[in-house]
Amino acid sequence: MQKRDSVPAAAMRRPPRRRPTAGGSAAEAANPRARLLALAVALAGCGGPSFDGTIYRGSEVAFRVPPAPASWKPLSVSDAAVAYRDEANGATIALNGRCRNEDDVPLVSLTNHLFLHFTEREVLKQEVVPFDGREAMHTVLSAKLDGVPKVFDVWVLKKNGCVYDMLLIADPARYAAIEPAFTRMVRGFSTLPADDD
Repeated sequence: MQKRDSVPAAAMRRPPRRRPTAGGSAAEAANPRARLLALAVALAGCGGPSFDGTIYRGSEVAFRVPPAPASWKPLSVSDAAVAYRDEANGATIALNGRCRNEDDVPLVSLTNHLFLHFTEREVLKQEVVPFDGREAMHTVLSAKLDGVPKVFDVWVLKKNGCVYDMLLIADPARYAAIEPAFTRMVRGFSTLPADDD
């Protein structure tokens, strides 16, 4: 068994305080709120993630999807790039991407990881299909989320060192009503270079 290198003590020390530069005023240096406001303005100018209804651009990933049906209302959630709620069909739709060099992780493992905390899982359908110039795993399963039965329709794609998840969570009785619109959105999905303007 190989011994891990310990973190040098110097790496755990706080960095030295820096004096205000010529570009910053003494008042800004003395006022942390002013510094935070200046930083926020600077970051806003750099641009954060954006979604115009069909194109999502984040720091690592970018993709295009067809426009959502009128009944899908946008949701703001921390763990998805794009999310919608379809109240009429009791469904939630989420699209996400991340780049963590997971090329060596099989699609089935990436899919199963999404369902670690669900109970009474039953795979209803699982297939590997051609998708956006690669292969994706499409899985439909029933499971319980916090004790409530749901149907999950999941597409997982690996492309250029990134993983994309497209997920529909629906009440079992209403899954058939929402599935065609979700499948149209997924089939219209395509990755884009993240650094395009």
